[in-house]
Amino acid sequence: MQLPDSFVIGPTPGYSPGVGRLVAMMGFARWTTLRAAADLTMAQLDHLQDASSNSIGALLAHIASVEVAYQRITFEGRGLSLPTHDEEWAIALQLGDRGREALRGKPLEHYVSGLEQVRAFTLGELARRNDRWLDETTVWNGREANNYFKWFHVFEDELNHRGQIRWLRQRLPAA
Repeated sequence: MQLPDSFVIGPTPGYSPGVGRLVAMMGFARWTTLRAAADLTMAQLDHLQDASSNSIGALLAHIASVEVAYQRITFEGRGLSLPTHDEEWAIALQLGDRGREALRGKPLEHYVSGLEQVRAFTLGELARRNDRWLDETTVWNGREANNYFKWFHVFEDELNHRGQIRWLRQRLPAA
């Protein structure tokens, strides 16, 4: 995992100015998430701190599933719920008991690959949008919200779970 070239939030080649700033913020958030999970074994990714916690692997899957949900909300105008043929994404979105059962037994590369594939799609779609699109509003959670807020929420959610990953990592049992 390479250190970013700079810590400047600004224009990003291939994107309109506002979208580029959003992309820069999302990129840094992802870099910190990947650093927090770097070099974890499958056993460490599957570890449950207690009966109601989520594993680090499940949190990584959740981060990707939230992004998929918001791709559908903002790029396709669909709702937040995921169809049944997307069961793995739906489980990761909800977490809980189903997540504790289903989101295990996969190496770090599986989660990183999922995060990378989801982000590649997001970046491709964002490159097709402009700053006016960022300002477009719809009703979201019963309130008016623009696309900028929705995508801010995606990486704000990621940063929240990145904090959980760091907390869980510090408490992993010794090998």
